Amino acid sequence: MSDSPPSVPGFRADQLEGFRIGVTSDRRAEDLIDALERRGATVLHAPTLRIAHSQHDDQLIEDTRQIIARKPDVLLATTSYGVRRWFEVSDTAGLGQPLVDALEDTAILVRGPKARGGIRAAGLNDVGMSDEETTASLVTRALAQFPEARTVAVQLHGYTDERQLERLRAAGHTVLTVAPYRWLKPDENDERVHRLIDAIVTRQLDAVTFTSAPAVDAMFGAAQFLGCYDELLDAFRSEVLAAAVGPVTAAPLTAVGIEPIQPERFRMGALIRLVCEHLETSRVRTITTQHGQVSLRGCIVDVNGVRSTLPPAALALFRTLMAAEGAVVPRADLASRLPGSVDDHALEVALSRLRQALGVPGLVQTVIKRGYRIAV
Repeated sequence: MSDSPPSVPGFRADQLEGFRIGVTSDRRAEDLIDALERRGATVLHAPTLRIAHSQHDDQLIEDTRQIIARKPDVLLATTSYGVRRWFEVSDTAGLGQPLVDALEDTAILVRGPKARGGIRAAGLNDVGMSDEETTASLVTRALAQFPEARTVAVQLHGYTDERQLERLRAAGHTVLTVAPYRWLKPDENDERVHRLIDAIVTRQLDAVTFTSAPAVDAMFGAAQFLGCYDELLDAFRSEVLAAAVGPVTAAPLTAVGIEPIQPERFRMGALIRLVCEHLETSRVRTITTQHGQVSLRGCIVDVNGVRSTLPPAALALFRTLMAAEGAVVPRADLASRLPGSVDDHALEVALSRLRQALGVPGLVQTVIKRGYRIAV
């Protein structure tokens, strides 16, 4: 029996060959990593936020008892995972059926299709969905649909969005909250996050995926702690692609001048397809040289059909030379692409290693007293 992946429209096992992608998510990270690796990518995983559950779920159970007692008029359900975990913990505590009974006559509004699926799996039905699949849009829908003061329960999703809760309170609603899980920032000594940030700053990644806004904020905080926040932003604004699952996730990126790609449908599958399409169409550089056609695809260079993988320093130099398309690149500009303080000797060594990796004499030319160029 074949172990090859099933046939998927548009799927190719070499779609992402040569590309290196960072994954920042915690929940469902294995699905995302598997999808990228099956398409040929090299993946660096470093969850910038982790989902944490209270050891005994005491607060969750207490909040659930309060919701059962109050029988809220309206419930705002934000995430499928949160809804499922809420009912699972309630079942374990003997509160599953009382919770369903308490919500039987409640008007339930959901943030998106996944939250709707969680509600229906619990044996309940919703009366509507937010227009933009965001918490802000969900609250706007609730305020429009229920203008008079009600008791509104809100299932939180990882962190408390006080601004949206305050909008409900300002309209006269009594707000109850339940948090089935919460986000934890990484420890400042988490080497995985350090490696991710270093790989971004040194342009050793072609793209980084984000599936939540808090994960973006946590990465920025870690970069500030490491003293390389400005370098991180510069990398994302130039050579490292940021890919966000939707506009809410993209917001903290765009706020600092980073322009992420994002799919029209805010789903992981759509994000994967978009990353594949963008890298294949926008991040493969090909030029015709004196030695034939040369393509650079992530860290793989192809010269007349002969492929080789470039190590980080050689790749940084060759990417700069390729971008110049045959124009002379000054020594100082090439040296600036290498990590640390680089003198003439170190640059010469790096260029020598690049030429050895390419295996094509004369492809990288020295222009006396000026710099280096690709022999076009």
